[in-house]
Amino acid sequence: MFNFDGIVERGSRDEFFLRQLDPHRIPAHVAIIMDGNGRWANRQGKPRIAGHPAGIEAVRATVETCARLGIETLTLYTFSMENWRRPQLEVDMLMRLLRQCLRRELPLLNRNRVRLQFIGRTDTLTSSIRQSIDHAVGATAGNTGMKLNVAFNYGGRAEIVDAFRAVADEFTKAGRALDTVNEADIARHLYTESDPDLLIRTSGEMRLSNFLLWQMAYTEIFVTETLWPDFSRTNLLEAVVAFQQRSRRFGGVESVAAPASALA
Repeated sequence: MFNFDGIVERGSRDEFFLRQLDPHRIPAHVAIIMDGNGRWANRQGKPRIAGHPAGIEAVRATVETCARLGIETLTLYTFSMENWRRPQLEVDMLMRLLRQCLRRELPLLNRNRVRLQFIGRTDTLTSSIRQSIDHAVGATAGNTGMKLNVAFNYGGRAEIVDAFRAVADEFTKAGRALDTVNEADIARHLYTESDPDLLIRTSGEMRLSNFLLWQMAYTEIFVTETLWPDFSRTNLLEAVVAFQQRSRRFGGVESVAAPASALA
């Protein structure tokens, strides 16, 4: 079934949720809005920026759990285009944290055969950040397991604009009329290759925050009050169990909670 030997205790809540999972209805693509780092730090009586390093363990556990579940794609919302408006000290720390994580987490990614890729306007980042990204992406390029999309300097509306510009350029060069553009043409130029089956949002907020706006048309949404640094394997397994209990209609008749890719 699932490969959790030696890391899940008997009688634990992890085992409880694992026993409920149907291996044939695991979501193919999971997306996560990792929210609540600042509030977690405040509740701990620490500076707001202390929440970001604390969230790394949750990222590590989530990536490994998703890989073990056989999820094909995991997309993490790590830094939005709007996040540049935050205090410069916090932005600088997030950039340092990114470089550190890309270096330190490579063994974990390779051990779990995870292929890393970044989505967003990464071409506008500094050369040092781009070099760190390129190195990590290249170091995992040969992996054949789960794809990990890191949404960095990302905006959902900007992604749609970029896709339309690419379509317009393609159609103009081919001498095709723009009034023949269809949904498939746009989808081909989006940052992601598939739409999420399940979106998880931590910290209890009920909004998409400009994340994968096109792709979320029929995504099942799971919101937890848990703040991101406290998000554990148990929380993730609970979300997947909840997903499997949903009826997905896609605008039609009732169906089981099968991945969208299985219905294509």
